[in-house]
Amino acid sequence: MWPFGWIRRSLPSTLRGKLLLVSLAVVVLPISLTGYLLEREGRQALVREKSEKLFGLTRLLDAHLGPGFDPLLTDAGVDTAVLAGDRDAAIRILSGRLTPFTDMIAGANPGVGVGYYSKALNAIITYGPSRDYSATVGTTIPPEHPGWHVLESGKQALESGRQVRGFILNAMLPILRDGGVIGYIWANELSDDVERQAAAMDRAVLTVSLGGILLGLVLTQVLTRGVGRDIRQIIDGLLRMRSDLGDAIRPPPGEVGAIAVEVNAMARALLDAKSLTENILHSIADGVIAVDRAGQVTALNPAAEAMIGVSAGEVIGRPYESLFKPDGRFASPLLDTLKTGRQHVGVALDFPGTRQTLHLTVSSSVLRDSHGEAIGAVVVLKDLTEQQRLRTQIMRADRLAALGELVAGLAHEVRNPLTSIRGFMQFLESSDDVAEWQRYAPLIVRQVDSLNRLVTELLEFGRPRPPAFLPVQLNDLIREVSLLAGRKSNARIALHPAPGLPLVEADGEALKQVMLNLIINAVQATSETGGIAIATAMAADGREAVITVSDDGEGIAPENLDKVFDPFFSTKPQGTGLGLAMAHRIVDAHHGTIAIASVPGSGTTVTLRIPILHNRTVDA
Repeated sequence: MWPFGWIRRSLPSTLRGKLLLVSLAVVVLPISLTGYLLEREGRQALVREKSEKLFGLTRLLDAHLGPGFDPLLTDAGVDTAVLAGDRDAAIRILSGRLTPFTDMIAGANPGVGVGYYSKALNAIITYGPSRDYSATVGTTIPPEHPGWHVLESGKQALESGRQVRGFILNAMLPILRDGGVIGYIWANELSDDVERQAAAMDRAVLTVSLGGILLGLVLTQVLTRGVGRDIRQIIDGLLRMRSDLGDAIRPPPGEVGAIAVEVNAMARALLDAKSLTENILHSIADGVIAVDRAGQVTALNPAAEAMIGVSAGEVIGRPYESLFKPDGRFASPLLDTLKTGRQHVGVALDFPGTRQTLHLTVSSSVLRDSHGEAIGAVVVLKDLTEQQRLRTQIMRADRLAALGELVAGLAHEVRNPLTSIRGFMQFLESSDDVAEWQRYAPLIVRQVDSLNRLVTELLEFGRPRPPAFLPVQLNDLIREVSLLAGRKSNARIALHPAPGLPLVEADGEALKQVMLNLIINAVQATSETGGIAIATAMAADGREAVITVSDDGEGIAPENLDKVFDPFFSTKPQGTGLGLAMAHRIVDAHHGTIAIASVPGSGTTVTLRIPILHNRTVDA
């Protein structure tokens, strides 16, 4: 630890000195880093420029070579077969043909060496400038020379290090003729020349960096002057505010003065904060109760006093449990928050007050001090007692309205058969003709049967039997029901069962009743030769089986779509209006859904969704 203590003691003790030190670091480090990056990027750019230049020279030499080394020997009037055994003569002839051009290239680019190497002769053909490197002509490159890699791979390479000429930056280009490598061309430059150019660039970067650092030091010294004095003035003002928030700090000029202005504004805000908080708590309609870590009530607003029927003076300092009935079994969200730290939001509950039970929604959270330490908990109470009373009245009115509609529909359905029966009986009362009695008796029986059917359906609708859930294969069930319904109509019923449809957990007989009702409705809505399509499928989420029953009949008017599931609503002269209502109730009992879509004149589609029984399937 002692080295760190020594560093700490070495730091300036004054604010101005620390600011100066930080400013120096802020100035020196970026400029130094920038200089380093510039130097590094400059060297890389220099190497890239050199490599592009050197490879450009190799391409010039490659273009000058033309078809290759052998054609040059042929053009010189020499039989290559004769020279096959005389390697030195071939090298001498090729060197004589190529040396003038390599000397010209080397002369135009001082400090650069260029030349050719023949793979067949395994020798340097020419090395320009020849006045300096003619002695290397005819020699073979050493085994470790990177030129061998170029000859073997047929790919250009850029290498730096000790080679034939010394420490050089060497660009090597393979000579590719007729799909093969016959040698390579090089262009190199001594590393000393490259280093001299890089050193000149380094000196320029260093000069600029030092100039920037010196300028930054001067500006830092100027800008930090007076900062210590202004900060000291603010500190003194803050010390005075400890005892009097109304004692404002006299703002110094500049940005530091803006700090003093904000501090003064904060002090004024703190003066208003307490009264503002108290006004808010006194004005809101929701009750607020705060407790400390021991569960003792520390504050409550007037709304909470009115809800619970106590005054603040009576309960502050007492346990929060004293607000409940002594024998009330009540799980308090506030006490749970105080114990576990878990927040509760919008919890609906019955609050067993000492005077009455309140219907509330409760939200509780932990109270923390400025350091984030828990110092208690707070609960916000929203009284829903009146809302629940109004909701109960509305639900009662809705039930009475529904009952009224049910009674009206029932009276209408009962009145028609009774009127017919009464008319027939009045007519037959004065008739002694047995033929008349035989003629009208069946009509009376049909009307009585209609009443009996209505009463039966009404009983089934009003007192449905509990469903007996078993695994059911919907495809088989639909085939059976459609076969039964098809015998009573000429309508074409097309089935489109989904293969491998999973089983559903359902009451098979109840679902048969639903499907039979839907198919009969579709048959009645279509012409004698109409078409009905029944399809099954899996829902996209894989949780439900989907059944669709579609027809091309007359459709349903838009104003009637919302009424089709209402009891006693029917557009058919002989309909009771209970079929779809019962179907809806059965599907609900299966935790499924039923929906109807219809376009007048184009037909109707009914869609059922029934939850599947997982992990069990039957091929259909």
